[in-house]
Amino acid sequence: MSELLKYILTHEEAFRRNRLPSLYSDFTPQKKTNPDGYAVNVAAWEHALNRAAKRGYTSSRGVRVRSGSTISAESGAPLKRKKTDHLILRTDESLLRDLESPEWGRPAALGTVFDEAVRKNSMIPLPIYKTTAGLLQKKSQWKLIDPGVLSPWNVMSWGARQLKGFVVGSDSDSAPKLQVQELVLIENLQEAADLAVKKATGGKSSKLDLIYSREMFVEEFAAILNEATELSDADFDVLLLYLSRDSSAIAYDGKTIKFKSADESAEITQQDTTIASIKTLQLTMLKQVTSLKAKIAELTASAKTALANKNRISALSAVRSRKMAEKNLQDRTTTLIQLDEVYSKIEQAADQVEMVRIMKSSTGVLRSLHTQIGGAERVEDIVEELREEMAKVDEVGSVMNEAGPVIDEGEIDDELAAMETSEREALVESRLAELDSVKQASDEASRRARAAEDADSALADNIIDRLSNMSVEDRPMQAN
Repeated sequence: MSELLKYILTHEEAFRRNRLPSLYSDFTPQKKTNPDGYAVNVAAWEHALNRAAKRGYTSSRGVRVRSGSTISAESGAPLKRKKTDHLILRTDESLLRDLESPEWGRPAALGTVFDEAVRKNSMIPLPIYKTTAGLLQKKSQWKLIDPGVLSPWNVMSWGARQLKGFVVGSDSDSAPKLQVQELVLIENLQEAADLAVKKATGGKSSKLDLIYSREMFVEEFAAILNEATELSDADFDVLLLYLSRDSSAIAYDGKTIKFKSADESAEITQQDTTIASIKTLQLTMLKQVTSLKAKIAELTASAKTALANKNRISALSAVRSRKMAEKNLQDRTTTLIQLDEVYSKIEQAADQVEMVRIMKSSTGVLRSLHTQIGGAERVEDIVEELREEMAKVDEVGSVMNEAGPVIDEGEIDDELAAMETSEREALVESRLAELDSVKQASDEASRRARAAEDADSALADNIIDRLSNMSVEDRPMQAN
């Protein structure tokens, strides 16, 4: 079983065992007899192939493995990743062979699946996509003449349909033969483009970060869809075409790539090309420095091994090669430091240009606002008018108060004095009530104290009487 089929059977819910007989059969006649089942099967195959391509399982080209720029956290060596197609699917005999099931054989209706995908523009033949613009744009609802009707893609599609109907009959219910072609997977293409734009424009501190050479772009976005695999060169051709032509997210002249910022359009200038060249040279120098460091470590280990084996000639050769590598490393490091300094100055100058541009535009905004205000004299006139209107309001309020009822101030004073007298009397009564309650509590305490004293006195008299009436015999005998 191929890795492609193993991935689909493991990760695709639609490819459960009880669904495999239907998916591997020629379900083309169901388009008339069972449209829902037909649509489900087509969607299941299309979704499975898109996801498998996104993970790098569908490429039938010569798959290459290269060392990426990502460094392993454990070994410190560059990670090796498989470079394969993710955005393009080649439909040929090898694809059928990879999808062949030991139990159900090859999918009989795969040609129908691709025909439906091409008809919906979810998959587009690669030559047609490269030469025809506007295939992915939404069609307007009202048009007297649709220019897209006369596009080469529509003309070829119409011709193919007519030829198919002429040769095998338009009412043929059998699946068409699988054509050998390369199809652009639009869903994967749009996802890769969205991720690339988000990564390139999100959190950038300088506009220089939006500029790439093609080499840097390939290095930066190679694993944009899957960390374990890299986009192929054909994938990057399609991705750059989509970003520049269909989504207008970048400007691209074949060498330099510039992402559009939010406040201006992207146009490649000579400065952009120079900046991209400097950044590419920095990346190249950095790779050389990393490689030379690894080589020096390897030669050092070889020299130690040769000395341990008493092989003086091999040890001298390793040391001599290490010296040369160290000299090259020093030169590359010096060059890299100079490039970093130049790039830092360019970045600083670009920031200054941006600051001056913002200050200039801010000056224009302030001038426009000041013109709208009309100057300090106009503001003074407005403030004076405002004061006059506020004075008029106060004057109107005074007049309205004069028209109100006349109140005798003497009556108000008498009523206030009566209220104060009532408050004082209430306060005196409250204090007297408190004193009465305190006196009652004191009297009660005195009464209880006298009663306790009387009880104690009676008890003492009773004890004395009993002692005086005791007989001699009852008294305790004195000791001899």
